[in-house]
Amino acid sequence: MKRTALADLAPRYDLIIVGGGITGAGILVEASRAGVSALLLEQHDFASGTSSGSSKLVHGGLRYLKSGHWKLTLESVRERQRLLREVPDLVEVQTFLMPIYRGARPGPLAVRFGLWLYDHMAGERKSRWIEAAEALKLEPGLRPDGLLGAMLYDDARTNDSRLVISLIIEACNAGAAARNYTRVAGLLRAGERVRGVRVEDAGGGAREIECGIVVDATGAAAGRLQGEGAAPALRPLRGSHFLFPAERLPVRHAVSWPHPRDRRPVFAYPWEGVTLYGTTDVDHDGAAGTPPRMSAQESDYLLEGLAHQFPGCRLTAAEALSTFSAVRPVVAGGRARPSDESREAALWSAPGLVGVTGGKLTTFRVTARQALRAAARQQRGLAPVAADAALFRAPTSTAMRTQQRSAEEISLAGTRYSLMKLRHSARHEQVVHLDDLMLRRSRLGLITPQGGGALLPKIQPVACQELGWSAQRWGEEERRYLELWARDHAPVRPG
Repeated sequence: MKRTALADLAPRYDLIIVGGGITGAGILVEASRAGVSALLLEQHDFASGTSSGSSKLVHGGLRYLKSGHWKLTLESVRERQRLLREVPDLVEVQTFLMPIYRGARPGPLAVRFGLWLYDHMAGERKSRWIEAAEALKLEPGLRPDGLLGAMLYDDARTNDSRLVISLIIEACNAGAAARNYTRVAGLLRAGERVRGVRVEDAGGGAREIECGIVVDATGAAAGRLQGEGAAPALRPLRGSHFLFPAERLPVRHAVSWPHPRDRRPVFAYPWEGVTLYGTTDVDHDGAAGTPPRMSAQESDYLLEGLAHQFPGCRLTAAEALSTFSAVRPVVAGGRARPSDESREAALWSAPGLVGVTGGKLTTFRVTARQALRAAARQQRGLAPVAADAALFRAPTSTAMRTQQRSAEEISLAGTRYSLMKLRHSARHEQVVHLDDLMLRRSRLGLITPQGGGALLPKIQPVACQELGWSAQRWGEEERRYLELWARDHAPVRPG
């Protein structure tokens, strides 16, 4: 997936997708499989928005059963199972443990019934009840008072930004094109019909590119290409998370429990060698284009929930390795509580344009196929191929292969990342800035202390060699990255 010069892009494509998150990447893959000439454009980095700040879970959404969203749950469970089969190196099973306490609602019978339905949708029985003694043996840090037992069940987890990058690579290998740091400045029109886009490169270049259909897959920014009122009304919801050292919050499973304040589900689980804990679900009132950030109120809320379920940990925000937040583009449904809003996708159309927003990480393929079918109603030849076609044509491993083990293959700070993997990303995955490498191609900036600052001297020669950076450019990139990390990912002070 080499970075093509703006001037070298084709003058016309069947399909131009605006937005490089999971939805845009899914549409690009489906389009490439259908033999459609497609171009994806992202104004920042791929997966730099919601698709790198999700809860990293590929799941059916057990709580959606309670709110009556049966179709969404069934769809999600089936997609989870497909991803587990097709891309086991990107999506892996995560066992959940849900403790049940005396007097809690829902009680053991209701939870068992809900998980029976969940298993039935997946086509295999995985959930089971365990007694309190076994639950405490599996997770010794649980609050023991009033514990009746727990339910064990399976969902899945992923590295969300890695999934997006892998999809884009797959599509480009099949003939599609993709470019990050390329802003769509406006739409080209022939009368009322959209016929292409005007684009601007971060380096100052600009040009026009024509197409048959434009797909707006810009998530929380949906509709801005066309102007006010084009897209469904959105209710942007912020979800924030902590990443703690595994030894400070040692969980072997994903532990899920209702927050004592509002009974909203929160969870902690092992991810990338650390413990991920979240999430909040609050109305986001930040200015457009401003990166979302965990608020002091969200920090206090999450720590309150953690102290309730793991009273022996006594964790503080200052002990977190990092925080991350994202804005969910949820279609406004008028519900009082943010968590009660539907997570289903919404589509709209105009001559020469299809828009899509909402939806879940888990169901990105379903959403992508819906968008392509909507595009095909305006232009023949854009319909997706059979639904049972494999998502990836080849294994999705991103490691560089060598005959002998080199020093660059040694793990950085005990993580799954090495200089060799960073070199591969810098060479092949459109890395433009240091934060692309530290926060999305790898997750070193989230899972090591102080954003991985201590690792930067080791990374410098690899980045400079592969990206052609001078010592001066490296210094600028280092300052930019550390400032960005402190602004967006450093633990917040208590409110």
